Amino acid sequence: MFEGISSTLEFQMSLLLFTALAGYLIASKINQSAIIGEILVGILIGPSLLGLITYTEFVRSFAQLGAVVLLFVIGLEFKIKDVFNLKYGIIALIGVIVPWVCGFFLADLFGYDFASAVFVGTALTATSIAITANVLREMGKLKSEAAKAIIGAAVIDDILGLLFLSFSMQIVKGTISALPILLVIIESAVFIVLGAYIGYTFLSRLIEKIDCTKLAKKFPETVFIFAIMIAFFYAMIAEAIGLSAIVGAFLAGVSLEGITILHCKDYKEGAEYLRIIFASIFFVSLGILADFRSLTLQIIWFLVALTFVAFITKLVGCYIGARLGKMTHKDSTIVGIGMVPRGEVAMIVALIGLNLMIIKQDIYISLILMSLLTTVIAPILLRYVYRKPEISAKTFSK
Repeated sequence: MFEGISSTLEFQMSLLLFTALAGYLIASKINQSAIIGEILVGILIGPSLLGLITYTEFVRSFAQLGAVVLLFVIGLEFKIKDVFNLKYGIIALIGVIVPWVCGFFLADLFGYDFASAVFVGTALTATSIAITANVLREMGKLKSEAAKAIIGAAVIDDILGLLFLSFSMQIVKGTISALPILLVIIESAVFIVLGAYIGYTFLSRLIEKIDCTKLAKKFPETVFIFAIMIAFFYAMIAEAIGLSAIVGAFLAGVSLEGITILHCKDYKEGAEYLRIIFASIFFVSLGILADFRSLTLQIIWFLVALTFVAFITKLVGCYIGARLGKMTHKDSTIVGIGMVPRGEVAMIVALIGLNLMIIKQDIYISLILMSLLTTVIAPILLRYVYRKPEISAKTFSK
């Protein structure tokens, strides 16, 4: 009877939300971000330990909703000019090249074949904007210069990561062509520029007009429904052209920032309530996705080395990029740490490699757990660095 109940959607949803609450409790006890607590409890109830819930299509779907809503809410905190900046592109570019090269040579050092090494490097280029953005939001630091650099660089990083994925798959197949890569660049650029222009110029004004209609006055939730529809529409387009859906959601949020609502309920407040529910499920799902039962001694050694390289290369690469952009040492360090989480982005890349049989189960497990570990480590360090009044360059060099 219990097995029948435990397989129902109602039970899984209830358990996920109960787990999220437990995560908040743990986070408060250890004085860390709620993300850390939610991931840890996700590991507890997942296949690694208790096995109460697995990464089913139901969990995956709700986690995807959570990531989209989260980035839409984050986007509402930014102006377009805050995130589209040349120096953020430099941070992203160096922060992609360094991990790719080092990841490739690490896999080669451990004896993996050329194709696997290429894909390991590709997975290390990823950055999960959802993780760091939520930590910065919790800390009230979203308006800081470092936060703007992290968000802007992470958006560009997603595009560059897609280019590297396309390039890596061509290398593996032995058919390198400039056309697919050029198409990715054009599609991404057109979507971001056109999406931002249409959202800021037309959709934001349309929302203000809807707010003044008789329909909106009778049904105050009208604008909220319309705004969330735009968020998921942008997310759909982003995914259709190969970008992460969360980039589209973030772009929608940025485009709709600063709208004045007079008659309807505040769509920002409504989106925040959605974020509380679905983003919690997203972070719990990251813990559920990790399965430590598959680890062997050889995989553990590779995992340790992979996580170390993933952390250092992103930190150093993005730190250098931020310093070249004339950012302070402390802000550059924050940017480097903030770009470290690989989260769901690297997990998706790993799954693509596994499905195409480019990588085997051992590398796949290592990439999944590396993504989880970088996701857990970075928020802890980010909070620590922000508490420090000043970090000297001399200290960093040690």
